Amino acid sequence: MEIKNKIILFMALISLTGMKVFAQQQDIMQVTGSRGVYSTVNGEMIQEVFAPVVITQGNVKITCDHAIRYISRNVAELIGNVVATQDTLTITTSHGYYYGDDRKAESNSGVQLNDKKVVLTADSGDYFFNEDKAVFRSNVKLVDTSSTLTSSQLIYYKDTGKAIATGHVKIVESKDVIRADSLIHYRDSRVTFADSHVRISSSANNSIIFGDHLEDYPAKYYTLVNKNPLFIQIDSSYIQKRDSGSVSNRNDTSLVLKIDTLVIRAKKMEAYRDTINLFKAEDSVRIVRGAFASRNDFTEYFRNKGEIITIKKSEDSNQPIIWYENSQLTGDSVSIFLKENKINMLDVDRNAFILSQNEKYKKRFDQISGSRVVIHFGDEGIEETDVYGGVHSIYYLYEDNDPNGLTKSSSESAKILFDNKRVSAVKLYGTPTSEYYPEKKVLGSELSFTLPGFLIYKDRPVKNDLLDNYFASGKEVPVKNKFELHSSDLK
Repeated sequence: MEIKNKIILFMALISLTGMKVFAQQQDIMQVTGSRGVYSTVNGEMIQEVFAPVVITQGNVKITCDHAIRYISRNVAELIGNVVATQDTLTITTSHGYYYGDDRKAESNSGVQLNDKKVVLTADSGDYFFNEDKAVFRSNVKLVDTSSTLTSSQLIYYKDTGKAIATGHVKIVESKDVIRADSLIHYRDSRVTFADSHVRISSSANNSIIFGDHLEDYPAKYYTLVNKNPLFIQIDSSYIQKRDSGSVSNRNDTSLVLKIDTLVIRAKKMEAYRDTINLFKAEDSVRIVRGAFASRNDFTEYFRNKGEIITIKKSEDSNQPIIWYENSQLTGDSVSIFLKENKINMLDVDRNAFILSQNEKYKKRFDQISGSRVVIHFGDEGIEETDVYGGVHSIYYLYEDNDPNGLTKSSSESAKILFDNKRVSAVKLYGTPTSEYYPEKKVLGSELSFTLPGFLIYKDRPVKNDLLDNYFASGKEVPVKNKFELHSSDLK
């Protein structure tokens, strides 16, 4: 029995020794060529091999025109038409080194990697065959079937398709371009995380989103920017404008191209690029577009429908505030409807309040409150306002542009008509009451004629301030003139 156990132990030792020898053979760098010359340089044995050179180590195969093998270090210098392969991977360069102990190839003479899924090029790079990892540097470019990524440095994991890029990073995919200081991109899912000086531009809707952290999930058609986000969109439209030089009795008009830039700042922004094409901004939202501005806690922008909705999210939240030209609107929710990139209608729902300051007489504010207010716009501004539910109003009167007292009214509903941005008629419905105050009782006491809830907000957002404050921290200014964005800036 003892002899049998010794035989089993002996056989096991032979087996383990054989496996170790086989493993060592797998790690040995095998070099062949048409001719080989051995010599000693500085006390080190080298082997110089001439074309056609073939180097193998396990499943790694390298061919080149000329190789110098440093035997004790297990390193080979590769010269001319270098091609390294491993399974589906091919690496090409004109000059490089292969380190047998580390199973690593490196080149500073321009290098290309092709794994049948991506093509990766750079001025220099290392490839770790055991880890299936590439580290490429300087003028890095990664191309696959749907996108192109460029950067100063990139780490690429072949098996997982994960790319970590740093320095002047740019991804171009269809009509979207992402730029950042650093970025992580997953090839299979196309998920992208970007940090610091992030900028995503879309030529499909002429928009740019800036920020310091971006998450993009193409399969979900979803993008999140939750650090210092800024949204800019260029809108253009044609408006009918009266011809001031007309000599006829007609009201001649002409089409005039109008360029508006929509600017939104908030603490968090989300974009849903599916069929609804929804953009959301949340927390300390500020919006400016032409004569329109807003402050609110939450905004939804349905780009396909041309609809912007701002809401009061809770009882403790502030109402959205809307400014349009010399008017201020507040309500629990405000919906803005766009038509051909122009504001077509405003719908202020629940606890609606509107006040409008006279351009000449700054202390005189037309006011109206109700459960709901709907404002209709034309090419030259407000054309009609409809008010519903517990309507109260104060309107100042003028005769030949001179003040002529005011009217204080209440009704169930009201319709206010405008001409050339001035009230032309007020119609009250449902048991209306009205009281006239002559000018002598109004002059000097204008601010005593106010409705409950009257409050003038002084913090109206200004486009230049939103952009100037954003880029004042040292962020890259995206355009030649910070305050006017052009189509070329979307590229």
